[in-house]
Amino acid sequence: MNIQSKSYSVILLLIFSFILVVFSACAAQQDVQEEVKTTWAEKLGYPANIKVIMLHADDAGMCEEANIATEYYLENNLIQAAAVMAPCPNADDFIKWAIDHPHADVGIHLTLTSEWKNYRWGPLSDPAMVPGLIDPEGKFWHDVPDVVMHASANEVEKEIRAQIDKAINMGLQPDHIDTHMGTLYAHPDYLERFLTVAEEYGIPANAIDLSDSIVANRFKNEGYPIDENVIGMIDNYSLPKLDNFTSVPKGKTYEEKIENFKSLVRSLPPGLTEIIFHPSVETENLKTITNSWQQRVWEAEMFSDPGLIRFFEEEGIIFTNWKEIMKRFGKSNTEAQGEKSVTSEWVSMFNGENLDGWTVRGKANWIVKDGTMIGIICSDMFLTQTDDC
Repeated sequence: MNIQSKSYSVILLLIFSFILVVFSACAAQQDVQEEVKTTWAEKLGYPANIKVIMLHADDAGMCEEANIATEYYLENNLIQAAAVMAPCPNADDFIKWAIDHPHADVGIHLTLTSEWKNYRWGPLSDPAMVPGLIDPEGKFWHDVPDVVMHASANEVEKEIRAQIDKAINMGLQPDHIDTHMGTLYAHPDYLERFLTVAEEYGIPANAIDLSDSIVANRFKNEGYPIDENVIGMIDNYSLPKLDNFTSVPKGKTYEEKIENFKSLVRSLPPGLTEIIFHPSVETENLKTITNSWQQRVWEAEMFSDPGLIRFFEEEGIIFTNWKEIMKRFGKSNTEAQGEKSVTSEWVSMFNGENLDGWTVRGKANWIVKDGTMIGIICSDMFLTQTDDC
């Protein structure tokens, strides 16, 4: 009985050891797969293991204060990109500025909410065609959940097209499109229309690669409806994507805000990251619009701060914008198509089964064996597909 018990113990130990080995091998394989994941920065030709960052000013066009701050940053190459809120009071002024500054990377900050208490705006579309987007005051809803509760995907698509078309009709070709307050990520149907419109216009959206579970879980924990359907939707999106997306953190003081931002940058993994912020110059008018005016004023100052500029250099940060991304994306696609074209020029002359279409020259006896042409007699022989030798 003791011998039998010992035998069982040995067998159980062997089984356990086998399971442990298999589990370890699978874990190691998974680690290797995660390690070799190619970032979008690398796909676009940037060096591996490097942080590629786009500093992006949101809310241009919202007010004159936002325009002044954003224009200064772009004119002095202190940030890489910005986006205008087409329905807002000062949008036309910023769009005209962007037309006069074609080297600036300017997109459309697709807007479906009007969040402030007294300073508000509504849709560019005919209100009768988008009733679900309009609150009792005749403006956009204050909050994203209200949009999701009332607006259909058709209404959302109609309005975002109207905003893009406004800029184009004024003479501005947008370099990208993104979403104010994340509304277009708040429902899978909205996201589908967002990506479809981007592909149709050929204008890149701020699509975030959610194949990285860490990134996907972060947005899911923030309340976005991230599931396999959404991940697959973005995976099938045909234009370039971001590896990561975040915003400039708040601070109780300017100095604290700078330090919080530095900590954010240090914590970023290698890859392509867009960091958004909302710069505005300080005025009494700005203070009547939003309680976040102090953060916005600091954000209008911090990226011209010599200490922060020096920090970027010390960290070895590479900066980019959507113009550069699309240029690199087009080049990589052209190279890929070239390789495909070269490959497609090769035409198979042998079907692997018989000598149909071939003419024997010389005294050799040719046969096909195991998919290979074999000459039985090696004497004065050529095998050609035509009579022209």
